[in-house]
Amino acid sequence: MKKLFCITIVLILTLGLALAAAAQNKVSIRLGHIRDTNHPTHMAALKFKDMVSQKSGGRIDVKVFPNSQLGGPKEMFAQMQTGDLEMVYGGINTLAWIKGGEAYEITAIPFLFRDYAHMSKALLSDFFKPVQDKAEQDTGLKIVTINGDTAPRGLSTKDKPIYKADDFKGLKIRTAASPTVLTAMKTLGALPQQVSFSELYMALKTGIVDAQENGAIVVQSASLFEVQKYYMKTDYIRDIETFYSAMPFWKKLSKKDQEMIFDAAEKSGNYETELTQKQLTTVYDSLKTKMTVVVPPQLDLDSIRKKLEGAFDSFEGTKWPAGLIKKVSALK
Repeated sequence: MKKLFCITIVLILTLGLALAAAAQNKVSIRLGHIRDTNHPTHMAALKFKDMVSQKSGGRIDVKVFPNSQLGGPKEMFAQMQTGDLEMVYGGINTLAWIKGGEAYEITAIPFLFRDYAHMSKALLSDFFKPVQDKAEQDTGLKIVTINGDTAPRGLSTKDKPIYKADDFKGLKIRTAASPTVLTAMKTLGALPQQVSFSELYMALKTGIVDAQENGAIVVQSASLFEVQKYYMKTDYIRDIETFYSAMPFWKKLSKKDQEMIFDAAEKSGNYETELTQKQLTTVYDSLKTKMTVVVPPQLDLDSIRKKLEGAFDSFEGTKWPAGLIKKVSALK
């Protein structure tokens, strides 16, 4: 009887230790992004959630917070830096908005990247690796993957179309919080304004701003066509969705979990690219039923390029390493 009692106690203790170990191995990840629930970014984030849960046997739980529920990019980056948020899924452009990530301002130079493939190849190249390493060290954020086409940015306006560079003069436009974008708009004669993405629709509706410069998929998914009359297909700035992680959180993960999260992030980025490119085949036809869509050659892109020549010379060697633009431009 005594022997049976001892065996029972040992089994209870063993089970308790096993359950405690299992509980300790459970991981909870909060993942924030700024896009609405109709956007490919959100669909990719949900795919990431499902893949991580499946691959970890439910041990790692991802909670997705869309539509700026946790704040804009700067606010979410700050939360990761203080340990209050584990991951963010957002554009590589936005890393330049915080101290230590300034080199990524190069990704917001108008017309620098020919297409998504060119941008991806440049950012994942050997010559860009030191830029990424330094940004991770200086920001305390881990760049898990740079993968996911977000479609090129264009321009929409409320009252008048834009056909050439001179038409930007006096345009009250909401822009991203990027010194490069602000410089571009000021050089063109526009009046750039800072409005958070979550407040953009109302800002356009109430006339706080008259224009904005997101791409066609955002105009469609966020219903900006309800408060804008014209869409100009400039395709002037490109971006790549990026999975970011708080560095202390990332380092606490086992190597196996890091590899699993990386793999899920890569596949989710591929999924976003697939969704984005599929939507791009129909989005302009859809917008044409709701807005006037202006495309080249009616839209004089050469006049815009010419007006912007030399606008970013002061950033060379200060924001990003000298010679980096040439390397990107020369990449085939």
